[in-house]
Amino acid sequence: MEDRFVKELPEKLIGDKAYDNDALDKRLAEQGVELIAPHRRGRVRKPTQDQRKLRRYQRRWKVERFFAWLFNYRRCIVRHENKAQNFKAIILFACIMIFLKSFFHL
Repeated sequence: MEDRFVKELPEKLIGDKAYDNDALDKRLAEQGVELIAPHRRGRVRKPTQDQRKLRRYQRRWKVERFFAWLFNYRRCIVRHENKAQNFKAIILFACIMIFLKSFFHL
């Protein structure tokens, strides 16, 4: 959470089943962040998530789809640049291309 891109902590963090961890849940709650993650199968203790919160998780596919589009650009998959600022510029350029394609159907 210390290496985030935004200044403020998010109110809610959405993760997949790998984030179903009591220690992580507790640590994020101490920072004021609510973790929304579905429970793994065979979980011993009773579930803590209600179904309303998991509806937000179901919209997570939009983020997954964005990363799939981002990795269509070869330079985003393998980092060839030595400087972090150059790699960040390439990622931002790919994001701009994805954004423009959604509006102009290029």
